[in-house]
Amino acid sequence: MDPILIVQGRRLGRPELEQLRHWVSGHPGWSRRRLSVALASRWDWRNPAGQLKDMAARTLLLKLHQRGLLELPPRRQAPTNRMRCAAAELALAEEPTIRCPLGELGPLQIKEVSGVAAQRAWIKAVLARHHYLGFSGAVGENLQYVISDGQGRRLACLVFGAAAWKCQDRDQFIGWSAPQRERNLALIANNVRFLILPSVRVLCLGSWILGQISRCLASDWQAKYAHPVVLMETFVEHPRFRGTLYRAANWQGVGATKGRTRQDRHTCIQVAVKAVYVYPLRRAFREVLQG
Repeated sequence: MDPILIVQGRRLGRPELEQLRHWVSGHPGWSRRRLSVALASRWDWRNPAGQLKDMAARTLLLKLHQRGLLELPPRRQAPTNRMRCAAAELALAEEPTIRCPLGELGPLQIKEVSGVAAQRAWIKAVLARHHYLGFSGAVGENLQYVISDGQGRRLACLVFGAAAWKCQDRDQFIGWSAPQRERNLALIANNVRFLILPSVRVLCLGSWILGQISRCLASDWQAKYAHPVVLMETFVEHPRFRGTLYRAANWQGVGATKGRTRQDRHTCIQVAVKAVYVYPLRRAFREVLQG
């Protein structure tokens, strides 16, 4: 029996790969972007809100290309170093220096900005400059938040994206089967980045932000993607961080990763172990995820 690949949640066997290779080779003049949009249309690949999942299609094509399973045309355009530097310098110039009690910041604002290009650019720039993992932008379903004080000064940002495909301790905590996980994984949001600007020194700000996010994430996700999320997860690298902010905001530690990546099919890639934290957004989250 021919092996079945699962890429971006889609099952691809030998016939599907042959058809995909033939289709891509039949359009030699198309860009990668045009191929991804056409493929999403060809498969009628849409999210629950009816939007074409062209970025998911582009990621699928790129993964197959990287594995040598099909040949994509060369990239036609890439961001220049000048563009990257200008964005980073702009972000740095706008960073405030703030040291005060939380109550003196005025009414804090949390805004979901994934649909605002300028705010996305700011998030990308400050994460690239200050977050130890960097940031190249969000792919697939995601929400991005900017936190500002009463004077409109930006203090912090968060990015939520797709949940990890597999995580043994998380999956045991939920108690779902592999088919249930495959069916309902989109109901978990992964806090992939959280940054308070280094120049902002405000006690309890981080746990306050996480508490507010827990109240708005589910409705924001529903509004954008027409389906709910019922659990948040995050992965905190140990011993670099202790997870203090998440514990203070009542996130629950449920275990640790095994020090492998999702590309590690032969158990030979070693990466940092990360503590796994989760936060249920509704009481019956297990029933929903096991449904």
